Amino acid sequence: MTLRHFEIFKTVAEMGNFTKAAEKLYISQSGISHAIRDLEEKAGTALFDRLSKGVSLTESGRLLLQEIIPILSSCNALNSKINCLEQKAPLRIISSITIASFWLPSILLMLKKDWPDTPVEVEVVNAANAIDKLSLGNADVALIEGIPPQGPFISIPFSSYKLIAVCSPEYPLNKKCLTIQELCLEKLLLREKGSAIRDTVDSTLYLAGYTVLPLWTSVNSPALIEAAKTGLGITILPDILVKDELKKGTLISLTVEDIVLKNELIMIRHRDKYISEPLATFLSCVQKCQAMGEPYHK
Repeated sequence: MTLRHFEIFKTVAEMGNFTKAAEKLYISQSGISHAIRDLEEKAGTALFDRLSKGVSLTESGRLLLQEIIPILSSCNALNSKINCLEQKAPLRIISSITIASFWLPSILLMLKKDWPDTPVEVEVVNAANAIDKLSLGNADVALIEGIPPQGPFISIPFSSYKLIAVCSPEYPLNKKCLTIQELCLEKLLLREKGSAIRDTVDSTLYLAGYTVLPLWTSVNSPALIEAAKTGLGITILPDILVKDELKKGTLISLTVEDIVLKNELIMIRHRDKYISEPLATFLSCVQKCQAMGEPYHK
């Protein structure tokens, strides 16, 4: 027996007539008759009384109809859900903390305009963990800072930010322009190793022939900002994180000769990952940042 048999049976019961049921379902009357005959053979009993003016359910037929109605209702509900599976499936996004703070909220706001019912799951991790999750299929897309990863990934840069050295106006310095060597000899307050910010600082200084031993390391950029404001040392952070403090004058910017500290923001997805319609919209929203060249909410 198939769902089609049940649908035909229910329609005949509702219409009370094989001909009218055939017309409603757009099939031949012989098709109706064959389907009902199959059901009656399976049941081992008559399901309809054939009357001169139509058909009516037998008691066995009434019992079968009671079983069939919830089955067909469930199937209709399932068909409705199947039609919007992509809309209801969660979009899983991995992001660095800086991108999650300054770019992602407005990107998601744009996404919601087209896909208001699509749930979005965001996990903030470092770049290494982001790539692991993409490799295992545990995320749809990653937004990270730094260098595009090797492997089966498609990487698209969509923005960037500068890293600048800042300190309190009260921090004891004779000048605001330092050589690389002078910077490395200062009390430095830096992000932890493995973070995109620290990786950029370390690799840039290494290529210039220097390494640093920071006074402080922290996973928390605001903590480094507060430490710098109290005069504990010099921190190197994204310009977007310290711009308010620079405006207030609680921090001042320093120039470091002969180096440029900059991080690219990269959108990464596995090249074999299926792109749903909501994911395609999200990718498009992220790439709009490429044209703007600054945090999307501005």
